[in-house]
Amino acid sequence: MNNEWLPRALEESRARGFLGPKAIEPHFTHSLGFALCWEERRSTPPDSFLDLGSGGGLPGLFLLERWACRGVFTDSMVKRGRFLEEVLEWDGAPQGGTVIIGRVEEIARYEELVESFDLVTARSFGPPSVTAECGAQFLAIGGVMIVSEPPDDEVTDRWDSKGLAALGLHSEGRERHGAAYQVLTKVAHTPLEYPRSVGTPRKRPLF
Repeated sequence: MNNEWLPRALEESRARGFLGPKAIEPHFTHSLGFALCWEERRSTPPDSFLDLGSGGGLPGLFLLERWACRGVFTDSMVKRGRFLEEVLEWDGAPQGGTVIIGRVEEIARYEELVESFDLVTARSFGPPSVTAECGAQFLAIGGVMIVSEPPDDEVTDRWDSKGLAALGLHSEGRERHGAAYQVLTKVAHTPLEYPRSVGTPRKRPLF
Protein backbone atom coordinates (compact mmCIF):
# COMPACT_ATOMS: atom_id res chain seq x y z
CA MET A 1 0.00 0.00 0.00
CA ASN A 2 1.27 3.48 -0.82
CA ASN A 3 1.65 5.24 2.52
CA GLU A 4 1.40 8.62 0.80
CA TRP A 5 -2.18 8.01 -0.34
CA LEU A 6 -3.90 9.04 2.89
CA PRO A 7 -1.97 12.31 3.53
CA ARG A 8 -2.51 13.23 -0.11
CA ALA A 9 -6.24 12.54 0.14
CA LEU A 10 -6.59 14.62 3.30
CA GLU A 11 -4.57 17.48 1.85
CA GLU A 12 -6.92 17.46 -1.15
CA SER A 13 -9.93 17.34 1.17
CA ARG A 14 -8.61 20.39 3.01
CA ALA A 15 -7.90 22.20 -0.26
CA ARG A 16 -11.51 21.69 -1.34
CA GLY A 17 -12.83 23.01 1.98
CA PHE A 18 -14.07 19.69 3.37
CA LEU A 19 -11.62 19.77 6.29
CA GLY A 20 -10.58 22.80 8.32
CA PRO A 21 -7.60 24.91 7.20
CA LYS A 22 -5.29 23.79 10.03
CA ALA A 23 -2.67 21.03 9.96
CA ILE A 24 -3.88 17.53 9.09
CA GLU A 25 -1.85 15.76 11.81
CA PRO A 26 -4.50 16.28 14.55
CA HIS A 27 -7.02 14.63 12.23
CA PHE A 28 -4.85 11.50 12.17
CA THR A 29 -4.71 11.49 15.98
CA HIS A 30 -8.46 11.93 16.30
CA SER A 31 -9.16 9.16 13.79
CA LEU A 32 -6.76 6.87 15.63
CA GLY A 33 -8.99 7.24 18.69
CA PHE A 34 -11.86 5.60 16.81
CA ALA A 35 -9.58 2.68 15.93
CA LEU A 36 -8.39 2.29 19.51
CA CYS A 37 -11.95 2.22 20.86
CA TRP A 38 -12.55 -0.78 18.59
CA GLU A 39 -9.20 -2.46 19.08
CA GLU A 40 -9.52 -2.41 22.87
CA ARG A 41 -12.57 -4.64 22.45
CA ARG A 42 -11.69 -6.87 19.50
CA SER A 43 -8.48 -8.61 18.54
CA THR A 44 -9.18 -8.34 14.82
CA PRO A 45 -10.42 -5.53 12.56
CA PRO A 46 -14.13 -5.36 11.75
CA ASP A 47 -15.29 -7.21 8.67
CA SER A 48 -17.07 -4.01 7.66
CA PHE A 49 -17.79 -0.51 8.87
CA LEU A 50 -20.07 2.34 7.83
CA ASP A 51 -19.16 6.00 8.31
CA LEU A 52 -22.12 8.32 8.90
CA GLY A 53 -21.86 11.66 7.12
CA SER A 54 -18.31 11.09 5.92
CA GLY A 55 -17.77 14.70 4.82
CA GLY A 56 -14.05 15.23 4.25
CA GLY A 57 -13.38 11.52 4.72
CA LEU A 58 -12.59 11.09 8.40
CA PRO A 59 -12.38 8.84 10.25
CA GLY A 60 -13.39 6.53 7.39
CA LEU A 61 -10.38 6.97 5.10
CA PHE A 62 -8.00 6.46 8.02
CA LEU A 63 -9.80 3.32 9.18
CA LEU A 64 -9.98 1.91 5.67
CA GLU A 65 -6.21 2.22 5.30
CA ARG A 66 -5.51 0.85 8.80
CA TRP A 67 -7.76 -2.19 8.56
CA ALA A 68 -8.08 -2.90 4.80
CA CYS A 69 -11.66 -4.10 5.32
CA ARG A 70 -14.96 -3.21 3.65
CA GLY A 71 -15.83 0.42 4.34
CA VAL A 72 -18.97 2.27 3.29
CA PHE A 73 -18.91 6.08 3.25
CA THR A 74 -22.19 8.02 3.34
CA ASP A 75 -22.83 11.66 2.64
CA SER A 76 -25.86 13.65 1.55
CA MET A 77 -23.84 16.20 -0.43
CA VAL A 78 -23.00 15.15 -3.99
CA LYS A 79 -19.81 17.24 -4.08
CA ARG A 80 -18.34 15.53 -1.02
CA GLY A 81 -19.47 12.11 -2.17
CA ARG A 82 -17.83 12.55 -5.57
CA PHE A 83 -14.61 13.63 -3.88
CA LEU A 84 -14.56 10.43 -1.82
CA GLU A 85 -15.22 8.33 -4.92
CA GLU A 86 -12.33 10.09 -6.61
CA VAL A 87 -9.73 9.53 -3.89
CA LEU A 88 -10.75 5.90 -3.49
CA GLU A 89 -9.72 5.43 -7.13
CA TRP A 90 -6.28 6.98 -6.69
CA ASP A 91 -3.13 4.88 -6.89
CA GLY A 92 -2.33 3.40 -3.50
CA ALA A 93 -5.91 3.57 -2.22
CA PRO A 94 -7.01 0.56 -0.15
CA GLN A 95 -9.50 -1.83 -1.69
CA GLY A 96 -12.99 -2.21 -0.26
CA GLY A 97 -14.14 1.39 0.03
CA THR A 98 -17.48 2.42 -1.49
CA VAL A 99 -19.53 5.61 -1.34
CA ILE A 100 -23.30 6.05 -1.09
CA ILE A 101 -24.62 9.56 -1.69
CA GLY A 102 -27.94 10.29 -0.02
CA ARG A 103 -29.69 10.86 3.29
CA VAL A 104 -28.96 8.12 5.79
CA GLU A 105 -32.62 7.94 6.79
CA GLU A 106 -33.17 6.54 3.28
CA ILE A 107 -29.90 4.61 2.94
CA ALA A 108 -30.76 2.72 6.13
CA ARG A 109 -33.72 1.21 4.23
CA TYR A 110 -31.46 -0.53 1.71
CA GLU A 111 -32.06 -4.18 2.42
CA GLU A 112 -28.42 -5.18 1.90
CA LEU A 113 -27.28 -2.64 4.53
CA VAL A 114 -29.76 -3.40 7.32
CA GLU A 115 -27.96 -4.76 10.40
CA SER A 116 -24.97 -5.75 8.27
CA PHE A 117 -22.04 -3.80 9.78
CA ASP A 118 -19.78 -4.57 12.72
CA LEU A 119 -18.99 -0.90 13.26
CA VAL A 120 -20.64 2.46 12.63
CA THR A 121 -18.62 5.65 13.11
CA ALA A 122 -19.71 9.26 13.39
CA ARG A 123 -17.30 12.17 13.65
CA SER A 124 -19.59 15.20 13.51
CA PHE A 125 -22.87 13.84 12.26
CA GLY A 126 -25.35 15.45 14.65
CA PRO A 127 -26.75 15.45 18.19
CA PRO A 128 -26.73 12.17 20.14
CA SER A 129 -30.37 11.26 19.45
CA VAL A 130 -30.03 11.91 15.71
CA THR A 131 -26.77 9.97 15.44
CA ALA A 132 -28.10 6.99 17.40
CA GLU A 133 -31.35 6.79 15.43
CA CYS A 134 -29.71 7.19 12.03
CA GLY A 135 -26.91 4.72 12.76
CA ALA A 136 -28.60 1.94 14.70
CA GLN A 137 -30.30 0.17 11.78
CA PHE A 138 -26.95 -0.42 10.06
CA LEU A 139 -25.43 -2.28 13.02
CA ALA A 140 -25.49 -6.05 13.38
CA ILE A 141 -26.31 -7.48 16.79
CA GLY A 142 -23.12 -7.23 18.81
CA GLY A 143 -21.86 -4.39 16.64
CA VAL A 144 -20.38 -1.17 17.96
CA MET A 145 -21.11 2.50 17.26
CA ILE A 146 -18.32 4.95 18.06
CA VAL A 147 -19.20 8.64 18.14
CA SER A 148 -16.90 11.63 18.57
CA GLU A 149 -17.85 13.64 21.65
CA PRO A 150 -17.37 17.22 22.91
CA PRO A 151 -14.39 17.68 25.26
CA ASP A 152 -16.31 18.48 28.46
CA ASP A 153 -16.15 15.30 30.56
CA GLU A 154 -18.56 16.72 33.14
CA VAL A 155 -21.51 16.50 30.75
CA THR A 156 -22.93 13.04 31.42
CA ASP A 157 -26.55 13.20 30.24
CA ARG A 158 -26.17 13.31 26.46
CA TRP A 159 -27.09 9.65 25.84
CA ASP A 160 -30.43 8.65 27.34
CA SER A 161 -30.57 4.95 28.23
CA LYS A 162 -34.29 4.57 27.51
CA GLY A 163 -34.00 6.29 24.15
CA LEU A 164 -31.05 4.09 23.22
CA ALA A 165 -32.88 0.96 24.35
CA ALA A 166 -35.75 1.79 21.99
CA LEU A 167 -33.20 1.52 19.16
CA GLY A 168 -31.63 -1.68 20.45
CA LEU A 169 -28.54 0.14 21.71
CA HIS A 170 -26.69 0.21 25.02
CA SER A 171 -24.15 2.79 26.11
CA GLU A 172 -20.78 1.49 27.26
CA GLY A 173 -19.88 5.02 28.28
CA ARG A 174 -17.47 7.74 27.36
CA GLU A 175 -13.82 7.02 26.60
CA ARG A 176 -10.71 9.10 26.12
CA HIS A 177 -7.96 8.61 23.59
CA GLY A 178 -6.85 12.19 23.65
CA ALA A 179 -10.26 13.22 22.29
CA ALA A 180 -13.50 11.88 23.76
CA TYR A 181 -15.68 9.16 22.25
CA GLN A 182 -19.02 7.58 23.12
CA VAL A 183 -19.22 3.83 22.60
CA LEU A 184 -22.59 2.13 22.01
CA THR A 185 -23.26 -1.56 21.45
CA LYS A 186 -26.13 -3.17 19.56
CA VAL A 187 -27.89 -5.53 21.97
CA ALA A 188 -31.24 -6.05 20.22
CA HIS A 189 -32.75 -5.64 16.77
CA THR A 190 -33.65 -2.08 15.84
CA PRO A 191 -37.39 -1.79 15.12
CA LEU A 192 -38.01 -1.31 11.40
CA GLU A 193 -39.72 2.03 12.05
CA TYR A 194 -36.27 3.52 12.67
CA PRO A 195 -34.82 5.67 11.38
CA ARG A 196 -37.91 7.72 10.75
CA SER A 197 -38.41 9.73 7.55
CA VAL A 198 -35.87 12.30 6.35
CA GLY A 199 -35.51 15.17 8.81
CA THR A 200 -37.78 13.67 11.48
CA PRO A 201 -34.99 12.45 13.80
CA ARG A 202 -33.75 16.04 14.10
CA LYS A 203 -37.18 17.69 14.25
CA ARG A 204 -38.61 15.24 16.79
CA PRO A 205 -35.65 13.69 18.65
CA LEU A 206 -36.21 10.54 20.69
CA PHE A 207 -34.25 12.08 23.59
